[in-house]
Amino acid sequence: MKKFTALLLITCMHGFFAHSALAQERTALVPLPSVDDFSRGQDGWALGLGLGIEYETLYEGSDEFGFELDPAGALQWRRGNDIFFWAGEALGWRGLRADIWLLEALIGFDEGREEGDSKKGYLDGLGDNDESFELVLQARRAFDADWRYWLVGRVVTGSNGNLGLFGVGRRFGDKLDGSGSEINVVAVFHDSKFANNDFGITAQQSLASGLNETRLSGGFRSLGVNYNYRYIINDNWQIFGEALYEHYSSKVQDSPIARSKYEAEVGIGFIYVF
Repeated sequence: MKKFTALLLITCMHGFFAHSALAQERTALVPLPSVDDFSRGQDGWALGLGLGIEYETLYEGSDEFGFELDPAGALQWRRGNDIFFWAGEALGWRGLRADIWLLEALIGFDEGREEGDSKKGYLDGLGDNDESFELVLQARRAFDADWRYWLVGRVVTGSNGNLGLFGVGRRFGDKLDGSGSEINVVAVFHDSKFANNDFGITAQQSLASGLNETRLSGGFRSLGVNYNYRYIINDNWQIFGEALYEHYSSKVQDSPIARSKYEAEVGIGFIYVF
């Protein structure tokens, strides 16, 4: 995954010969399990609906875990190498450029954190974090048109601050329909506003909760690993899975809100493509 020099040499040798074949065989916009594409390679409307179940930390920094049911899928409209989509709390666009650039932009909704999210009362006195809309911009740059290895960058900005991540990814499997699996390793950074929205404690919150007043500066937030899996049973049914591990920086761990050094989740679900 990290041997980029050797990979560049290999992809340069076979990239010219593979390019035309990949362009003809590809049914998904990009053959990545993490990117929903229900179009089957055809222009026009596509719809996939399903359900997933996750076992995850209850909030950022929590050492409590619980199950959550989430809807899955999206309504999409494809034209060539562009897909516009609505996926529950996200409305966006993604486009493939020059076979090696995947660009994405979306507006999403962040539900925030509620005082009652902790079953053990660890958030008592902190109040609820504000809900907000966020603008998400992402780019992935593959080393070849088969999307075996890539670089990824993402920026999230909104009223609660700004977050960015940068990393590398690797796809497993040979199919071009979006099935198989992939793994991403990323470094995550946040500004002070974003950091304090999740882990800061104001003087008023300190008095109400009994926790020490805490103010964080911007900088390195965490190192994360994300794994995605997708299995296409037939033209209509898909199974997907995901696992996430995020290890917090020492500054984040110093916050009384961060009762754990990490955040983790694992999930599985199904989607029916109409």
